[in-house]
Amino acid sequence: MKTLIFNGSPRKNGDTISLISKIESLLEGECKVLDAYSCDISACIDCRCCHKADGCCINDGWKALDEYIRSCDNIIIASPIYFSELTGQLLAITSRLQSYWISRHFRENELIPKKKFGGIILVGGGDGHMSTPIETATCLLKHMNTKTIFEPICYHETEIRSPIEDQSTLEKIDQLAVLLNENYQSQK
Repeated sequence: MKTLIFNGSPRKNGDTISLISKIESLLEGECKVLDAYSCDISACIDCRCCHKADGCCINDGWKALDEYIRSCDNIIIASPIYFSELTGQLLAITSRLQSYWISRHFRENELIPKKKFGGIILVGGGDGHMSTPIETATCLLKHMNTKTIFEPICYHETEIRSPIEDQSTLEKIDQLAVLLNENYQSQK
């Protein structure tokens, strides 16, 4: 089983990475974590190269990520919430998914034929809302051919305590891992 986890947090030891580490420890197979703030992937520049051919013509880390997206079984988007949205750097990287949408809708070519399972892990505090980042993450997962997305895990009290200390959040992380592991086993 191969799982790709998008980490939208700039903090190396923050709340988001604590939940990513927890789910990594529970998942079978290989996990690849893409750190949005340290990877070599720039935002889409709308050059329209993907209107004519598969893929993207920007020469950076996207090619390797694209190959992993196409081959993996599960995709999880994990991010802190900034002003009721996923982090800007995560949105910049995932803007490159535009090449999948263009291929599917303009050239009628499915670049990711393998259906995937997905999850969403969001953490935040303050007065933000979770509905917008859930919608955004769901949209991104669907563009990566994620057909089954499990109930989003949202923790919105980071100003009080870390989500890694919240039993309800940890139970939901456990449930997501069980579902991803079981779905993979049933697909074999």
